Formats: sequence, C-alpha cells, structure tokens
Amino acid sequence: MTDAVLSALKKDFIHNLIVEGKRADGRDFREMRDISVQTHVIAKAEGSAYVKYGETKILVGIKLQKGTPFPDSPNSGIIMTGMELNPLASPNFEAGPPKEEAIEMSRIVDRGIRESHSIDLEKLCIREGELVWMVFVDISVINDAGNIVDASALASIAALLTTTVPADDANGFESIPLPMQNIPVGVTVASIDNTLILDPSLDEENVCDTKLTIITENEGALSGMQKSGAEPLLPETVIEMVNLAREKGAEIRERYLSNLSIRG
Repeated sequence: MTDAVLSALKKDFIHNLIVEGKRADGRDFREMRDISVQTHVIAKAEGSAYVKYGETKILVGIKLQKGTPFPDSPNSGIIMTGMELNPLASPNFEAGPPKEEAIEMSRIVDRGIRESHSIDLEKLCIREGELVWMVFVDISVINDAGNIVDASALASIAALLTTTVPADDANGFESIPLPMQNIPVGVTVASIDNTLILDPSLDEENVCDTKLTIITENEGALSGMQKSGAEPLLPETVIEMVNLAREKGAEIRERYLSNLSIRG
C-alpha cells in the first residue's frame, strides 16, 4: 500500500472520528494532552526548560551576553529567538540552516514574549546607547508529535522565568534574576469539519482546515495571534477560539508556571 493511500485512509479515519465526537487518542475536543515542565536542565545555560506536550518534546536554553542596543531603543535590552528543527525529531525535518517553517514558529514565540513585555528590557540596559544585555532564546525540537508552537512557547517562558543575569559589575557583581513582569502562554485551536479542538496532534494538524495560535497574557489580554490554513474563520468562531485560549492559558499559567522562580 502506497504512502498516499495510507495518508488518505488516515485522513478519512480522523474525519470520521470527529463526526462521531471522538479523537484518535481518546481526548475530548477541549482537552489538552498531558504536559510536563522541567527547568534547570542545561548546566551551562543561564536558564533552560524541557517541556513535553504528550510526545512532543521541546528543549529551550537561554544565553545572555553583552551587546550594542538598537539605535531606536538605546536604553533597552535585546531579545533574539531561534528554533532548530532537529532531523531526528521528524522525517520531515532536514539538516541545515533554519527553514521557513522554523522561522515562522520562532517568530510566533518571540512575538508573544516581546508584545507582552514579558521581560523588562529597560532593566537590561547597562549604559544607554552603548551596552545592554542580549537575551538569546534557543528552541530545539526533540520530537514532533504536533503543536510545536504551544510547547515551544511554554518551554521558552519557563526557561526565562528561571534565568539568571550573570554576575557582573553592571549589576553589583552578583547574579540576579532576569527581570520578568508578564507570563504569556500560547494555545492553539484547530478546526476540523467546523469542530474546534485544542492542542492538535500531528495527524490532526495534517488534516485540519485551519488553526489559530493565540497568546494571552496574565490578565487575559492578547499579545499575539497567528492563523494557518486556507479556510476562513467566521468572527464568532474567532471569538470562541480566543475565549478557549484565555481559559486554557490561565490554567496552564497557574498549574505549570506560577511557582517557577530563579530557584526552580
């Protein structure tokens, strides 16, 4: 049996399950996979986290170094986010420079951190116009079982919450916690046959009509949205998706992030 036939059969299987009100892994439509968060997993990084969404596995390391601020923000530190799609994580990933998919997903994570003002960047200024701390968020996909973006966003913020600014004369020679002031959380909602499902698996991502990743802040405000898929979304559907993201984002924030600190 060819790969194309197998793919078509799998798509029909998932569509039929949705019609029956079921999912292949037994979850309800509004149910997330099991999530686990571990921090301080990379000894040589200033911060790190390992997150699992079911069998989707993400490792994030945070590195800080001094650099020159951007001309339009001379008193602000800098955030740079990158993602590596490890070929061992999926047969669809290739070795080499970051591909368009990795760049797009890292931008979604970066936008959530940046637009929520998660890090107080002005406190990372050492000498205005001359020297600031640069925060590098390096995301590595260890295994792709679907919904890489949400898992990457959670791993990134968990790593940042447990990051230290290295001991230096700029901060009195002592290491200090990275100045955090907001905790953005990403939640992806997919639409299959006009049915909304949370945290899509890889197979569900491959057959969904469209999906929307929504990043919410501490009080439920939106700091980022990204749609993928050709099918349009009605305004009332978008509102429902946003409400789901707010609800689940608050749950994730409380359960997995509220107790994180520099001590881990």
